[in-house]
Amino acid sequence: MSEFEQIPFGSSEFADNPEPRCPCLLLLDTSESMEGGPINELNRGLSVFRQALASDPLAMKRVEIGLVTFGPVQLVSDFQTPDQFAPPVLQGAGDTPMGAAIAGGLEMVRQRKQAYKVNGIPYYRPWIFLITDGAPTDDWRGAAAMIKEGETSKGFSFFAVGVQHADMDILRQIAVRTPLKLAGLQFRDLFVWLSSSLSSVSRSGVGQEVPLLPPGWARV
Repeated sequence: MSEFEQIPFGSSEFADNPEPRCPCLLLLDTSESMEGGPINELNRGLSVFRQALASDPLAMKRVEIGLVTFGPVQLVSDFQTPDQFAPPVLQGAGDTPMGAAIAGGLEMVRQRKQAYKVNGIPYYRPWIFLITDGAPTDDWRGAAAMIKEGETSKGFSFFAVGVQHADMDILRQIAVRTPLKLAGLQFRDLFVWLSSSLSSVSRSGVGQEVPLLPPGWARV
């Protein structure tokens, strides 16, 4: 997890854009079971996500996207605004080290919040969005404890989405909020909803509660 320990940041990005920031970290399962249709639709969804945010001038300045994949754990993209975010072409391989991915992602969020504070940049509560089609192949209980602590202290909002054969029982133990099950492979609808939600948050005042649209891409 050393790749998460020292993530450099520069003050120039904040001098050029002093807008409040709305960070969103994507934790995406790219294990072998995602290969084929799921990973293809996930890639299409990421492109739609970037395009949708890019169509909102204020979200372009305020929303920041970070991306970590697991299968194995890899930092794909540090936090950056949508105009700089280049959706990768993900491929499925490996197992599902979900616990390590969550722990590394939480450290990313902690460091980014520290960068905002050092540079005097207001920020909205970070969103962390986990998508998986399986069950963790490593120890996830420590990560679950960190999520509960972070949610309790309002340090971030953690969302979990299960795809196809995801172990929803474990996701319910990891997340404080009720995990959602993706209907089929409707990644496009999921990312349209996510971009719309982040745009709504970015238009609000920092700390203001924003009602979210029902996730039409999910099923019970």
